[in-house]
Amino acid sequence: MHIKSLKLLVLAVAASLSLSGCGVFGDKGDETKTWSASKLYAEAKDEMSSGSYEKAIQYFEKLESRFPFGTYAQQAQMETAYAYYKQGDQAQALAAVERFIKLHPNHSHVDYMYYLRGVINFNDQVGLLNFLANQDITERDPKASRDSFDAFKQLAIQFPDSKYTPDAILRMKYLVNALAQYDVHVARYYLRRGAYLASANRAQAAIKEYPDAPAIEEAMFILIRSYDAMGMTELRDDANRVFLQNFPKSDFLTGKARSSTSWWKFWQ
Repeated sequence: MHIKSLKLLVLAVAASLSLSGCGVFGDKGDETKTWSASKLYAEAKDEMSSGSYEKAIQYFEKLESRFPFGTYAQQAQMETAYAYYKQGDQAQALAAVERFIKLHPNHSHVDYMYYLRGVINFNDQVGLLNFLANQDITERDPKASRDSFDAFKQLAIQFPDSKYTPDAILRMKYLVNALAQYDVHVARYYLRRGAYLASANRAQAAIKEYPDAPAIEEAMFILIRSYDAMGMTELRDDANRVFLQNFPKSDFLTGKARSSTSWWKFWQ
């Protein structure tokens, strides 16, 4: 009888909790329920300005959900992508950008979203350039660089008059240099380990794909050394002749060149 009474008591408490909902835990409800679209947007922007990106994203998403057909909703989608980017969530930022481009391909500010897509991937260059911290460069993947370059290229082609295009072109030049430098570091990596054929192939790939990049000087020098190490004297001499024609005063000829020269620091 005692056990039966205990069971009834437990059921009664459970029913009471169910009726009272989450109020027993101090939930004050959603303060934004009565906010207008303009109010939600203003509050979200305030959170953005203060660096509270997670809170800003919550407000922007509520705005889009409650007012899906207004101009505020479209602006909220753009702001959400930027907020994710500032928060450091690359995957969510790119997803938000792609969603906006797909939903609003003719939007008056869609050029900004192409630009943002490039910037999101561009900032992944911190990873690509981590070889400066003695990381094994062959473990890095330059995919983000290529994705960033493609996004900026698409912006420049589709929106040549966009205010974002000049900066995109500058970043494209940087990316070409970064990708060339990546290949040169890999070629040097193979050379140091005696993988001369792989070194020559990688140096050739850099020369062919990025002929105007500053890193090509070292690529040519690595190619000469690789051919020499393999005993391919004719190819070595041909490569050396081209090298001397293009870089007659190269520091690589005197041994003064520093392979870690930070040509890319102009961006910083």
